[in-house]
Amino acid sequence: MAYQKLGRDSSARKALFRDLVTDLFLYERIQTTEAKAKEVRSIAEKLITLAKRGDLHARRQAAAFVRREELPDADQDAIQKLFSELATRYSERPGGYTRILKLGPRRGDAAPMVYLELVDRA
Repeated sequence: MAYQKLGRDSSARKALFRDLVTDLFLYERIQTTEAKAKEVRSIAEKLITLAKRGDLHARRQAAAFVRREELPDADQDAIQKLFSELATRYSERPGGYTRILKLGPRRGDAAPMVYLELVDRA
């Protein structure tokens, strides 16, 4: 298989990935388990590459996956931030838009926790 199932059925897994990718674009840094971060990283990088294209079809493809959520103090949602801010930030970068920083085990079940974050300007 080309992906991890993460103990969920396909609809729950897709919803999880949609939420994590949306939060990554809004907050630019999320804390999650290592297995989830490795799966979300590939989706996020594909969506940023799609946003760099910038045409209407790319915007609709990204809008079909990313949720329409916004920060309380911001006037733009995740799609607008992806296409206006993140696409211009990474316009010269050929890939590798995210990094995973290991934090250590989670209390309770000892799952390996990480930060998944967008890299700064290159």
